[in-house]
Order: sequence, then C-alpha cells, then structure tokens
Amino acid sequence: MEKLTSIHAVREALAARRPVQSVLIARGRHGDRLEEIVRLARRNGVSLRFEARPQIDRAAGTRDHQGVVALIAREASVSLEELLAGDGSAASGLLVLLDGVEDPQNLGAIIRTALAAGAAGVVLPERRAAGLTDAAVRASAGAAAHLRVARVINLARAMEEIKRAGYWVVGLDERAERRYTDIDLSEPVALVLGGEGNGLHQLVKERCDFVVSIPATGPVRSLNVSVAAGVVLFEVVRQRAAKRIEYS
Repeated sequence: MEKLTSIHAVREALAARRPVQSVLIARGRHGDRLEEIVRLARRNGVSLRFEARPQIDRAAGTRDHQGVVALIAREASVSLEELLAGDGSAASGLLVLLDGVEDPQNLGAIIRTALAAGAAGVVLPERRAAGLTDAAVRASAGAAAHLRVARVINLARAMEEIKRAGYWVVGLDERAERRYTDIDLSEPVALVLGGEGNGLHQLVKERCDFVVSIPATGPVRSLNVSVAAGVVLFEVVRQRAAKRIEYS
C-alpha cells in the first residue's frame, strides 16, 4: 500500500482515478483544495474519514504531512511492451530511461519534466533504482499520476527492444564530445540518463545510438540529473516545434 501525504499529490491521484482505497483528513483543516479532495473522493466512491491530528500522524508514518493522507493500492507498472504499444508512445515519440537514479526527489522531478515535455513514459530498472514512493510522488507535484512507468529487469536489453520499435536511443554523459544540440532530436527518441554520481553504466552506454553532453562553461562541469533531463527534453520540444512534427 502506498501513502500520499501532500494535498497536491492526493488531489492528482483522485483526479486521475488511481486506485485510492481511503483518504484521511485532519479535523479542523479547511480550504478550497481540501474541499476539492473531498468532492473527488466522494465522486470516486473512496472511503473518506476525518481524524484527529495524532491519527493522521500515525497513518502517514510521519508528522511531515499536509493534514491529508491517501492510501493507494500499489499499482503494477506497465510492461515495456505495453508502454511501446500505447497510444501515448506513438503520439509523442519520446521516452525517458533512467539508469540507476536512486534519489526519489530526482525521480519525481524528472517525471514532472518528462510529462511537461510530452513524454509517453519513463522506464526504470527493477533494482538499484528509486521507485514511486511518496517522496517521489510529492517531488513530481502530482505528475506521477499521469505518466506511465515501466519497470524492466535489464535496461540494456530493454534499449534493444526500444530500438526495434523505431526509436533512436540517446545517452547523456558529461564526457561525451558530441553536444546534445548537434544531433537531430526530432525523430522518435529515448533519452537515457545515468544515476547520481555514477552516470551511465558501460553496457548501457554501449547500447546507445548516440552519447551526448551538455557543455558547461563555468567551474561546475556537470548538472544534477533532473536538471540535465530538463535541458535535453526541452531541446527535443524546441526542435520538434521548429519542424512542427507530431507522431501518429
């Protein structure tokens, strides 16, 4: 069972009709956003309870919450095949693959940016990678409720399947000589980002069609992975807008 403890994340989960089992709200809390949560919970037939603050603390497992807790049945990730076959994948021609990103804050930020850039989904390894925990969902500011996530056993093997589906696989590495602006990102693209501190694993790097870098001119030579994701994802958006390309 997952727990969501931010107003925005709970609202987005209800709006997206995720399998919310129950919603608990602290007594005495008011406001338009909480009223909307109540309305959505009742619309969806979700159990709704108003509890004293200590009960909310216990349900959340922390005092660091916003007076609301949603309990959600843990959803099975979609398979890679389902992600590639989905309408969203064909329409966007854009996927994000994460090679060992372990910080849930980074995962949430990347999901939010990927959704804003029009990506169809995110592909994560099953092991040694952050999952959709409450921290990741909160960091995504609700975007996690709207973007499909596929978990795979072997990322390098998944990359080969993605290539067969018609994508160019582009890895990001600060040591690469080719700049991210030097390649055509208007074709269907799967962007691969490495984990914090370690970057791309060698086998993953070898499976990429292109490996590119983001040039830095100051003393800092590399960017946080979520920031780097935003830079390249919106270069995809820019190039496609320039060509007015839509995939169907």
